[in-house]
Amino acid sequence: MCRTKSCAVVFATALIAFGFGASAAIAQSDAESRISGLRLNGGEPIQIESDKLEVREEDNLAVFSGNVSVTQGPTLLKAGRMTVHYANDGGSAATGSSNIERLEVDGKVYVKSDNQVATGDRGVFDMKTEVLVMSGDKVVLSEGANVLTGCKLTVQMKTGRAQVDGCSKNSSGGNRVQMVIEPGSTKK
Repeated sequence: MCRTKSCAVVFATALIAFGFGASAAIAQSDAESRISGLRLNGGEPIQIESDKLEVREEDNLAVFSGNVSVTQGPTLLKAGRMTVHYANDGGSAATGSSNIERLEVDGKVYVKSDNQVATGDRGVFDMKTEVLVMSGDKVVLSEGANVLTGCKLTVQMKTGRAQVDGCSKNSSGGNRVQMVIEPGSTKK
């Protein structure tokens, strides 16, 4: 179990990068106040680029697909697709005036903020519970030469607590969570 704030910061920045629209700005300020290491300004502009945007009002969805890139300050998110699920509250997905319920990214997800990088096959962020799950054949978190690998990362944004799970449970010990820490890196 990873209980340090630095493990959660990469994924908190993913929240900020994902969090576009009026309702997400509130979630941003709440997350920033709980995670002391986060250095992003919720007031910074968010730039989203993709090859295609499909808004499905009847399904309360907005789907960005093809080389999706989301940038806010020092945070960059890249993925093949990003799906935004809106609450059915009478707002409009087309204008971003609805509350965001859940964000999903897939297709080789890459998140970078300052010197921290996270990669995986997919990620889901539930705005209501503030739980972020990143998963895939290999989830990698790195900060400089320090590297943590597993197959599933779950971050409780309210507490900053993160848990990394191995890829499978077998008696031979293969596919376990692995961590490489550079000597002296915690003093930097």
